[in-house]
Amino acid sequence: MNPIVHKAQQSQIRKDHPNFRPGDTVKINVRLKEGEGDKERIQPFEGVVMSRRGELLVESFTVRIFPVHSPMISSIEIVQAGRVRRAKLNYLRKRKGKAARIKRAARVEVPTEAAAAAAK
Repeated sequence: MNPIVHKAQQSQIRKDHPNFRPGDTVKINVRLKEGEGDKERIQPFEGVVMSRRGELLVESFTVRIFPVHSPMISSIEIVQAGRVRRAKLNYLRKRKGKAARIKRAARVEVPTEAAAAAAK
């Protein structure tokens, strides 16, 4: 990637999202505009992260397709960490109930720069 474009996009990246991977169950709070007025509400959506793709501002993840750095996303919280052996979990679309289960993972969170700055 062009270093100038990389530097320009770096300043617009959101750093308040947790690190999540395919297989994790996440809860995404999405801002929605109601009707024609200026009313805005937050709609929670929960699901398994099926894939992540892209980098910097064009990065997206699939629970449903959400751009990672979108201002439409209010917050992302990890409900449960999953242990999977693939990066793309498209086979989960065909499965329901017990067949769609994913093993739990016990991950140790490594503090990020934003979390370390907030702790001080």
